[in-house]
Amino acid sequence: MSVHLDPWRMIRRRPARTVAAVALATATVAGGVSVFAAGTDSTGAPSAEVRVGRGEVTAAVAARGAVQPAANRTLAFTADGTVVEVRVRPGDEVSAGQELAVVDDGDVRAEVDRARQVLAEAEETLAELEDAGATDCVTGVVDREGAGGTSGTRIIGVAATAGGAGGGRSAAGTVPTGSGSATPATHQPSVPPVTPSPEPTVAASVTPPVVDQDTPTPAAPSGPDSSGGRPSSTADPHGCSAGGTGDADPLLRAHQQVTAARLALAAAQDRLAGTTITAPLPGRVLAVAGPVGTLVRAGGRFIDLAVVDGMQVAASFPEADAGRIAVGQPAAVSLASSPETELAAEVVQVDPVGTAEGQVIAFGVRIAFAEPPANLLIGQTVAVRVEITTVRDVLRLPIGAVRGEPDDSGVVRLVGAAEPHPVILGIRGDRFVEIRAGLTEGDRVLAAM
Repeated sequence: MSVHLDPWRMIRRRPARTVAAVALATATVAGGVSVFAAGTDSTGAPSAEVRVGRGEVTAAVAARGAVQPAANRTLAFTADGTVVEVRVRPGDEVSAGQELAVVDDGDVRAEVDRARQVLAEAEETLAELEDAGATDCVTGVVDREGAGGTSGTRIIGVAATAGGAGGGRSAAGTVPTGSGSATPATHQPSVPPVTPSPEPTVAASVTPPVVDQDTPTPAAPSGPDSSGGRPSSTADPHGCSAGGTGDADPLLRAHQQVTAARLALAAAQDRLAGTTITAPLPGRVLAVAGPVGTLVRAGGRFIDLAVVDGMQVAASFPEADAGRIAVGQPAAVSLASSPETELAAEVVQVDPVGTAEGQVIAFGVRIAFAEPPANLLIGQTVAVRVEITTVRDVLRLPIGAVRGEPDDSGVVRLVGAAEPHPVILGIRGDRFVEIRAGLTEGDRVLAAM
């Protein structure tokens, strides 16, 4: 069977197909130009139509941060020694009062025993002096001494007054006489004897003066001495100086020795208590300096304890943003494991001094969770957004629909307009921009896609 082909017929049909193809291509190109013109801005970039609306605009700054404990405690022994027990390891949760590590306390216990013995000896010496009736020259305590079956009273550092027959009064550097006149001590007058009563009475002011029977009245100096016009002091036979300084007072020395011994004992007991490290509050152990057998020094860091009840975020902001951050501002935190979820937080600290990070000065900011999640890990990376300011019920546009200038001015592209349209801007957020003037609610604007 043969096939007959008519070449002329083929030639006649080809122009028809060609014309149809050219017509279809022309229509397609024309349609494409029409869609492109309707879906681009003046730069040729794809755009979408948006309307000016009302709502909330929030200005915020963002940074990366890390989860940190609210506080750290460094724990140490208060005595030198060898570690004999380590009862925790890094990561352990501990409670307040829990014992964490122990050092050998043999030497410290011996020190406490010696301090107790010294205190006992000092207290015994003090008791013996008090029983013997020693005088405290500094406090002016009056002791009563018995001599030959009679008791007498001595007043230290008290100016006595006396009235004679004429009602005269004695002063410093004078002694009373029988006629009631004051006679200079340089004449060495005789002192009238005073018969002590069986039960003498001590008072702040005594008239006539009570004088120790066994001690003669010292003579007052006739003139100024080399010390600048002041009369020289006269020592008391009982170990006290006339000025009450008590340089040779055995009772005062005994009191001082007891006080020093008590302080030494308290310090030794504190060191003994510090041979065991105890957790001061609940937390998580971050680090332990060494195992059993480690030689430690008093005050050296041995355990790091973190307070995990109030976990926080430590972030760093450049100075341009840090100057707008203040304590109390609301914040939002997103964990790297769930970036779509924002956790409420608040700024609790802004470092007053910045640190250099390359060519930028950055300031540290502490942010506390309102309700910390239970699965937080120390050092976990997070994204932080701090709200600087928020305005509500204002005209706004998406940030991509406005081209802003460094000042408050900007321009938008109205649908159907050939030229950019000027506007006045307000708060610039991360999603919307406040429109203060130049547009009305419902205006249609082209926004970059």
